[in-house]
Amino acid sequence: MRMHLVSAKKHESLVKGMLFVRSMDILTSMVRIPIIVLGLLLVALTIPIQQSLASSRTLDFTIYSDGSTHVFYELESDPLEPESTVKLFGNTIENITIFDEDGFILSNEFHDSIAVIETFGASVISADYDTQDLVSKTGKMWLFSVDAPIQYSLLMPKDTVIVEMNSFPISMQVEDGQSYLVLPKGQTNISYYFSTLASAQSAAPLVPPTQEVAQDNSSILYIGVVIAVIVGAVAAVAINKRKSSAEIVKTIQKETEPEQQIDAKTIFDSKPDLREDDKEIINFLTENGGQAYERELRKRFLQPRTTMWRAVKRLERQEIIEIVKKDMQNLVKLKTKLGDADE
Repeated sequence: MRMHLVSAKKHESLVKGMLFVRSMDILTSMVRIPIIVLGLLLVALTIPIQQSLASSRTLDFTIYSDGSTHVFYELESDPLEPESTVKLFGNTIENITIFDEDGFILSNEFHDSIAVIETFGASVISADYDTQDLVSKTGKMWLFSVDAPIQYSLLMPKDTVIVEMNSFPISMQVEDGQSYLVLPKGQTNISYYFSTLASAQSAAPLVPPTQEVAQDNSSILYIGVVIAVIVGAVAAVAINKRKSSAEIVKTIQKETEPEQQIDAKTIFDSKPDLREDDKEIINFLTENGGQAYERELRKRFLQPRTTMWRAVKRLERQEIIEIVKKDMQNLVKLKTKLGDADE
């Protein structure tokens, strides 16, 4: 009888232990499941956001005389994502056009400076627009201010004089009173004013305000000696390899020599209804050996990318020019034979 009671107590203790363990397992599972689900939700929400952000590729600013700024912004996007989010420069966006690498217009919605673009599998998206928010005026002084995520180019209005800038440009050219600068990424503030004497502004390198130019005669002498040694070495090598170098140059010239294009007069006689701006493009191509990059055309005629692209496509439809992809750029070439297509 006593042994029976001991056995019963042991069985009861075992059952209670099993119930306790099972209850602990259930509680642990109840705690773990919400944590796992929450973690999966966080991952699911985070991944699309990261993939939908486009990365900067090319950035160009053109300031007009009225203080408005034309912006061309090119970015890389994930072709697997249906939408891309782009932060534009300025809150007041006007005349915006967004297109992919093939020139197709992309649908978009934007609020203030944030644009949500339906990329439809595009790997490159380009935003072309105007804004009034990057330039301000106080008296006769104008101030251009922008915080750029990448290196960018800036075309100043004609007849302007730059009086102050907080960052030193990577390069600068001045032609016909108009400055073209390449600037590093980051915050840039440029103060300028309009002057009829701006066309006489020199293209000499700018000196940062905080940097003084020091002349060291010994350094100059040392550099001169080094240059003389280098020139002598190069001359010696050139003499020994003159024949092979001449053959290489001849081969390169033969390979790069463009085909005979149609002359401008023939085109104008055949297409009497051409627009005046199209004629100017044709004349420039003729003077430039029959071809030029689209970027060179924009710089020559100071046209926004969208405007120039439409003009180029218009000439292509008339079979006057052809557009060739070269080094990730559009090379515009006069055709060797005039087509019969009409505008």
